[in-house]
Amino acid sequence: MSNRSGAVHVVRVRKSHTDKHGQVHDYQSAYLRRTFRDGGKVRNETVANLSALPAHVIDWVEAGLKGHSLVPADAAATVARSVPHGHVAAVWAQAVALDLPGLLGPAGRHRDLALALIIARVVHPASKLATASWWDDTTLGADLDVAGASTDETYAAMDWLLGRQDTIEAKLAKRHLAPEVNPHRMALFDLSSSWLEGTHCPLAARGYSRDGKKNRAQIEYGLLTDPAGRPVAIRVFAGNTADPTAFIDAVKIVRDKFKLTTMVMVGDRGMVTAARIDALRADNADPKRDSDLGWLTALRAPAIKQLAAAGGPLQPTLFDQQDLAEISHPDYPGERLIACRNPFLADDRARKRGELLAATEDLLAPVVAAVTAGRLHGADQIGLKVGKVINTYKMAKHLEVAITDTTLEVTRKRDQIAAEAALDGIYVLRTSVPADTLDPAGVVGAYKDLANVERDFRSIKADDLDLRPIYHRLEDRVRAHVLIAMLAAYLTWHLRKALAPLTFTDEHPPTHTDPVAPATRSTAAHRKASRRTDASGQPVRSFRTLLNHLATLTRNDIRYGGPDGPIVPTLAVPTETQRHAFELLHTTIPLNLR
Repeated sequence: MSNRSGAVHVVRVRKSHTDKHGQVHDYQSAYLRRTFRDGGKVRNETVANLSALPAHVIDWVEAGLKGHSLVPADAAATVARSVPHGHVAAVWAQAVALDLPGLLGPAGRHRDLALALIIARVVHPASKLATASWWDDTTLGADLDVAGASTDETYAAMDWLLGRQDTIEAKLAKRHLAPEVNPHRMALFDLSSSWLEGTHCPLAARGYSRDGKKNRAQIEYGLLTDPAGRPVAIRVFAGNTADPTAFIDAVKIVRDKFKLTTMVMVGDRGMVTAARIDALRADNADPKRDSDLGWLTALRAPAIKQLAAAGGPLQPTLFDQQDLAEISHPDYPGERLIACRNPFLADDRARKRGELLAATEDLLAPVVAAVTAGRLHGADQIGLKVGKVINTYKMAKHLEVAITDTTLEVTRKRDQIAAEAALDGIYVLRTSVPADTLDPAGVVGAYKDLANVERDFRSIKADDLDLRPIYHRLEDRVRAHVLIAMLAAYLTWHLRKALAPLTFTDEHPPTHTDPVAPATRSTAAHRKASRRTDASGQPVRSFRTLLNHLATLTRNDIRYGGPDGPIVPTLAVPTETQRHAFELLHTTIPLNLR
């Protein structure tokens, strides 16, 4: 890490230029700079540009820095305004490193507003109107010239961005899904949902709510990523869209828009169904398609039971010496089946089943007591009472209920419970990827990469970007809002990785020799979490708290020489954490964003 002090000095730079008429023009600039040593090199950091000041004022500043007392401090300089700068400067630096401005499109007012919306979604997620007001209170608004932007301008920028979605996503696909950077040709896809406020959006519908908002209309959106979880494309659907329908759209994006004809689509068991696999086979067989799209997914419970039936290939002895094995079955021609057993998952499922059965019996106990005491009688009345509670915890399938007009007996189906318990912790993956491309352990690892998509959804919906609820009414505005969140998630993914040493993120997770075993954290990550400091004793923070700390690095408008004196923008002295953050982003702290 570099060794810096807070001392600054004045540097004067003189340049001359001879124009085409032979006239010589002399220029002089003055800068306030801080010199520091970075390893064995001496580097400079520009703190302020003093060129706008009169020459005698620059002399005063230089004299003051050398220790001369010229005038009372309150008469020499006053802070006219101070605005947060460090957080937007860090996000801007990462955006520039990713060439996000170029990714969005040609320079112009629409691009500046769209980029400001994306950066604001990372730093300070809020409604569009609140965001436009927030721009005025940070350096982002002044430096990107978006302060004071009207509502119509903001919405016009969203419409412009949505019109460029296909082009943007094609560029991201080339970066992260092309064979050169994705040798196994894996693409992950999953679906999530978020609820809306209001009742007039055409996309709003009631469906399976992944947010637990069963009484609210919602939209659904499918996210396509590379194996590491970098967002590549996103699509918005009506709130009652089924997972397989969304998967069809993802396949069309990969095949038709990105022109990637040889890919492996990875999705969960509810997404990549047997019907969707049959459709992929048909597309691959169509000579007009010229495609070879593969799949990797998991079998549903009934299919696993069929494999485990008497004489089937999925028998307990498979896991006597190992926790995964490759099997085959005539129902899956041309596919590989990778059977896995996770003992930790098996124990957890057995515990949950026992707890839910006991909880269901506790709910039924008052009904049994009422029947026994004669307070409840009649088979129909007893049946109504039992029906209200028996499936509260989805355990009715494991209970045998015998009802007469005067009796109620509830017993467990022990043979059925034992048969289900025998499959605890077992899951089976199915894939078309050949063994010479991906071994069984690689198949398990690729399927587990779906956790990266889930992490993206948490970032988009809750942890970082606060996508929900959605307030837009027009269909295209909803799509643009979700696209902004996806691009902000792309930016956040890289920021989290770059700033990992300053956060609780596990920078070097242990290498797993057993792909089926649960993931573990490194000793260094546990140490950071318990001590809240890194190995050198510097504080570590959550990603969101780190951004808040960076915001305390302000840019101050300092007025010199009285009420009519010139104003010089000047950075506050950075903390060690703030310095380190920009070093991790491979840039010095900028005085201006551009």
